[in-house]
Amino acid sequence: MKRFIEGEARTQSALLPASLDDYVVEDNPVRVIDVFVDELDLRELGFEGVAPLETGRPAYHPSTLLKLYLYGYLNRVQSSRRLERETQCNLEAMWLTGRLMPDFKTIASFRKDNGKAIRSVCRQFVMLCRELELFSQEVVAIDGSKFKAVNNRDRNFTSAKMQRRLQQIEESIDRYLSQLDTADRQEPSEGQAKKRTRLQDKIAILKQQMQKLKALEVRMLEAPDKQISLTDPDARSMATSGKGTGIVGYNVQTAVEPKHHLIVTHEVTNVGNDRGQLSTLAQSARDAIGVEALTVVADRGYFDGEQILACDEAGITSFVPKPLTSGSKADGRFGKQDFVYIAQDDEYRCPAGQRLIKHYTTVEDGMTLHCYWCSVCPACPMKAQCTTGKERRVRRWEHEAVIDAMQARLDADPEKMRVRRQTVEHPFGTIKLWMGWTHFLTKTLDRVSTEMSLHVLAYNIKRVIKILRAGALIKAIRSLKMSSGSQTGTIAAA
Repeated sequence: MKRFIEGEARTQSALLPASLDDYVVEDNPVRVIDVFVDELDLRELGFEGVAPLETGRPAYHPSTLLKLYLYGYLNRVQSSRRLERETQCNLEAMWLTGRLMPDFKTIASFRKDNGKAIRSVCRQFVMLCRELELFSQEVVAIDGSKFKAVNNRDRNFTSAKMQRRLQQIEESIDRYLSQLDTADRQEPSEGQAKKRTRLQDKIAILKQQMQKLKALEVRMLEAPDKQISLTDPDARSMATSGKGTGIVGYNVQTAVEPKHHLIVTHEVTNVGNDRGQLSTLAQSARDAIGVEALTVVADRGYFDGEQILACDEAGITSFVPKPLTSGSKADGRFGKQDFVYIAQDDEYRCPAGQRLIKHYTTVEDGMTLHCYWCSVCPACPMKAQCTTGKERRVRRWEHEAVIDAMQARLDADPEKMRVRRQTVEHPFGTIKLWMGWTHFLTKTLDRVSTEMSLHVLAYNIKRVIKILRAGALIKAIRSLKMSSGSQTGTIAAA
């Protein structure tokens, strides 16, 4: 007679296995977390409570709580309350903490009070990857993605949102007043009296809302970017790729190496665009990889002449497509790219073969611009295809040669942009999937940066385990300790 597989009785006593270690196999990722954290110099990294106090109740060692957080983010458990439950029922968490069961407030306070140190741990793992020679190419791809904050869209106000909301309230008040006038013209009755009372209450509530919005408008106009968020004061309204869509959140910047898709460096900002991020992130990536020369690839959202110039002066080769913002091309006329610059003569050649000569120099937004045009434009047979004005004028930035050189590199190697897309967009999708496509759990830029560092660290750990396997990674971490000759802080010193 066939039978099902049967489990043990819950009341059955068991002699073996006798220790928690028997439940955790040798290549379990929790062993990587345990070894990695044990090799860190937590005091040097700035963790609080490394040395126990002489008085008071004993505290948990920072390594225990750090291991718990790394385990949680590695397994898509980011909430402090859920981590508390994991320590009570999860064998891996019990093994990692030695059966310690801190309450959720202790767990949450650790992340709140050690933000800078946790971000340093993320950098230490990147240094470990460098020591393991996982960054074999001197190339990184840079991109940004919007992550939702805990702040709801209805609790974020810009000038346009404020005016729209005030207009909606005024229209609602006018509508209720009109209904109230209609009710007053009806025959008096108990039903009409109740209706008038209800309408008066609604009008009073709307007037209170208008007063609150007027007070918020004053605070909003005092903000540097004329924007205010009530739940998370650092969160900002940002446009997304979908037309007419947007979120209230943060702009997360990452630099990813192309071979193993490891995140080399990252930064959390509350600026809704990427234009001012290129040089800072590129230089941070170069320092993390530990090379003199670096090539960075980014999309056209990062195009900014001064940022590209800063990269060039720092010895960083950039590949950033120039956005097509000229209205001439959209109207079917020649764009600036149709005019050829002749460096030796400091002139432009137009599509009709005429020369555009430099006439004057001006400064706009701190940038020195030279202006070129040709005197024969009015008589040119191609004028209708070129300009609607008296003559076609072309302006050139004093450092435009840097942009021209970058465009020549892009024309010679168009595959760079395909590599960029395949490299840098994968980590964002993975991290958002692990987050559950939801918002950050913390508030303010500093704490959100800490939370993002934990996501990045968990992502990198999982990638390296996939590349090297857990057992080999553990041996590599321990071998770095032996080769350094130091007893503590080996990874920090590496």
